[in-house]
Amino acid sequence: MTAAEAEAAPAKINLALHVTGRRADGYHLLDSLVVFAPVGDLVTAEAAPELSLAITGPFAADLPAEDDNLVLRAARLIGKGRGARIVLDKQLPVASGIGGGSADAAAAIRALARLWRLPVPDAEALVSLGADVPACLAGRPLRMRGVGERLDPLPGPVPLHLLLVNPRVAVSTPEVFARLETRENPPLPEPPDFPDAASVARFAAACRNDLEAPAIALVPEIAEVLETLRVTPGCLLARMSGSGATCFGLYGTPETRDAARGRLAAERPGWWVAS
Repeated sequence: MTAAEAEAAPAKINLALHVTGRRADGYHLLDSLVVFAPVGDLVTAEAAPELSLAITGPFAADLPAEDDNLVLRAARLIGKGRGARIVLDKQLPVASGIGGGSADAAAAIRALARLWRLPVPDAEALVSLGADVPACLAGRPLRMRGVGERLDPLPGPVPLHLLLVNPRVAVSTPEVFARLETRENPPLPEPPDFPDAASVARFAAACRNDLEAPAIALVPEIAEVLETLRVTPGCLLARMSGSGATCFGLYGTPETRDAARGRLAAERPGWWVAS
């Protein structure tokens, strides 16, 4: 018997995200600074005659195990008819801009590749699952360009003290992109070496998330989250990640980050907050 394979699916945070164009096939061109957090979902896979998916965890009810689930799509992409019993422990909010579905797909690919003793597909093949899947498969700080297939590792590591906040409102990524007024935006500046969190914050502050304004138009609560983060002591930068609605606060020390977490947990008990 083959033992079950388990893989973490860490949250993906876009410190900056520029939309730089759109291809004729409809895929948007992106330029993004991406990091990963030690909070996320968990995918477990074990041998079985048929392919199946069960979802557990606090956000399981928000994500039905249907055929178009990214975990099942990823399994079919690499397995080509092989069977496995997959369990997804859903700890991250659904449709929240921190790569939950893509991170789950990447974790499933890693686990199933070991279970089935198969190679991992290249980035071009994985983009068909979603622009974030290749980056989530890499799982390290990087600059992501093109439709998600161009990945350049960033120098590091630099400790970043992040607070993730979601108002528990799902955001439709296609609707956010549909509201974009301009799709031909300048790319990121060339990332320098980052000696500390303050240098990361300065660079990211000079960049943008081009999806933030259209996401706020859809979900005004995002603006409230951002304003709440910005006034917490020690916050170097507050911005929305991905297509929202999760926002992050970047802090210079773990103490200021943890103090902000305690404040938000007390003031906004209905929000999802994670360090």
